[in-house]
Amino acid sequence: MWNAELQSEVARRAMLTCRFRISHSAFRIGGWGLISLAGKRAFVTGGGRGIGRATALLLARAGASVAVGYRERKKEAEETTEAVRRSGGQAVAVGGDLGNNATARAAVSEAVRALGGLDVLVVNHGVWPPEDVALAKMTDAQWESTRRANLDAVVYVCRAAIPHLAEGGRIVLVASTAGQRGEAFHADYAATKGAVIALTKSLAVELAPRVTVKCVAPGWVDTEMAKVSYERDRQEIEATIPLGRVASPEDIAGPIVFLCSDLARHITGEILNVNGGSVLCG
Repeated sequence: MWNAELQSEVARRAMLTCRFRISHSAFRIGGWGLISLAGKRAFVTGGGRGIGRATALLLARAGASVAVGYRERKKEAEETTEAVRRSGGQAVAVGGDLGNNATARAAVSEAVRALGGLDVLVVNHGVWPPEDVALAKMTDAQWESTRRANLDAVVYVCRAAIPHLAEGGRIVLVASTAGQRGEAFHADYAATKGAVIALTKSLAVELAPRVTVKCVAPGWVDTEMAKVSYERDRQEIEATIPLGRVASPEDIAGPIVFLCSDLARHITGEILNVNGGSVLCG
């Protein structure tokens, strides 16, 4: 009797393990899994590298067609679109400096034309000046450059895209832990990312119930933008992260794709921290 019960329990656990593996595999490849964006059309700004590239690739794996935005790095954007196509997806590169209002409108129009419409907007682009600069010594040129890239361009691309978003559309903005707790000697970056958080909450109310608006707040991420800091003191940085490591771009892309999916259909106006717990540590 005991042997029969044991065999039954082993069989039950094997079946559950099999179901988990099937479900997990489906989640990873999209299509018929938990997250399917089949038929959706997504514009990802800053999609040539880092978080943007990882997000574009994962959106495509979930079934979306993707427009990959870039400012100057055409080669990297085309590498992203080629990677999407190699995996069987559809992608197009769309260039333009989104800090210019007219150019932002043109880039959105080009993405809409190429994709045949727009369901998802992921606003990921931005800059982080790596050198420490006290606000009292910050030049007008640095402030204006950071504000133009991190805030003006976000406003312009959102304003241009909103009229094109289909019913049930998704906007995901990428802010930062710095936008919530500040960042000494990087006040320009922190201030603009804090503004993106406020913009998320404002748009969420404005656009409900037709479109949901969410925000992902990464901490340290292993991208080219922060390369100088990692070369200088990576161990010190990782000591401030409860999970003990800097995030990969894919660590951020996964939550972004979740927020674009129907699993997050009742979430709007929220800021999702993806920073290994570092926002908790002051």
